[in-house]
This record gives sequence, structure tokens and C-alpha cells, in this order.
Amino acid sequence: MTPFRIDESFARWAELLDLILVSFAYMEGRIDPPSSATRLTMESLVEKARAEIAYAIENKGQLTGCIFLRPEADCLYVGKLAVLPSAQGKGIGRRLLEIAEETARDLGLQALRLETRIELFGNHATFAAWGFEKTAERSHPGFTRVTFIEMRKALAG
Repeated sequence: MTPFRIDESFARWAELLDLILVSFAYMEGRIDPPSSATRLTMESLVEKARAEIAYAIENKGQLTGCIFLRPEADCLYVGKLAVLPSAQGKGIGRRLLEIAEETARDLGLQALRLETRIELFGNHATFAAWGFEKTAERSHPGFTRVTFIEMRKALAG
């Protein structure tokens, strides 16, 4: 399991896009509105990686996980945390979140923040087990019901 920063030398955009789409496919038909991952293109993914801090994990030559991080005023936002279904349960997601914690500390930020859909109870439990606490319930524009929850993890100094 080899983590690395996605930078200007990265050229495996089609593989990265496929990793995200395959990892988020289980949500199809379960969440409303659909995941923003379904609207990603290689071009928008390149732009996302330029605008944010992105890491991937490679195992035996295959991309198996990724994470996108965006500094905010008081925390580091964790987005597009993706692990191939065939690679789940092997510590890849946990390793990516360790990288997020290291990045937050390097930036002087005291917490991680993420959003997960209200329907994805398994994600809620996984993130809670990893030290995240639910801090808010929110709605996407145009929805009157709660569509996602916000979770935060305070980082020890």
C-alpha cells in the first residue's frame, strides 16, 4: 500500500475517475440527490486536484483509494474519500484519513470535517468508529428534508 500526492506529474486521470465512480456506484438509487461524483469528468477531476490537496493509494500497480482535501477557516474538509470495493476492509480508508490528519496538522488546522448522506447509515457508523462526531444535519438546495449530515473529528495537538 503506497500513498502518494496527486500533483502536476500525475497522469492516470481515467483510472482515478474510474476508482471514484466504482467506489460510489453503490449509492446509485439509494441517495437523493445523486452523488456529485456522477458528474465528474476527467477534465473536472484535473481541476479538482489542482484546486484541492489530493492523495491516492496504489497497491500492486492499481489505484485502490483516493481522498481530496480542502482547507477551510477552522478545519480541513474531507471529500471524495474513495476505496475500491475489492480493497475495502484493508485499512486503505483509515490510511487516507491519517494522511488527512497529518495534512491538517501541517496547515495548523485542529479538525477534519466531512459530509455523508443521511441514507448511508454504514458510513455514519464507520466514520464514528474513526472518531468523527455528527455536528449538523443539512439539506441540499431545493430539498425540504435532511439529505446529509456533517461530521467532525477534533485533532489532538
